[in-house]
Amino acid sequence: MASRNADHDAVIVRGTKNVFADLGYPDAAERQAKLRLAYVLNQVLEQRKLSQAEAAKVLGVTQPKVSALRHYKLAGFSVERLMNLLTALDRDIEIVIRQKPRSRKAGRISVVAA
Repeated sequence: MASRNADHDAVIVRGTKNVFADLGYPDAAERQAKLRLAYVLNQVLEQRKLSQAEAAKVLGVTQPKVSALRHYKLAGFSVERLMNLLTALDRDIEIVIRQKPRSRKAGRISVVAA
């Protein structure tokens, strides 16, 4: 059995706001954007108390696609498609492009839900 003191040598590193970047995914920004969009989609579907079949009709997709979305299996969804699904649920999408701060090395992609 391991000693409780063995964990004292562990180094704790503060993560970024993107867990996919922290895990080293090369497409971390896209994954994060898709996850945030899917989260908002699922919130709206829950608020409307739609069954998967009803949601499929409203969104114009099949019930298995709604199931995948509800379980955050997003491989079959592009960012654009997720945005289109949100507009089908009467949500506006706003894309803002601005100069990055000089203090940051590279530009970034973020999705903010209001």
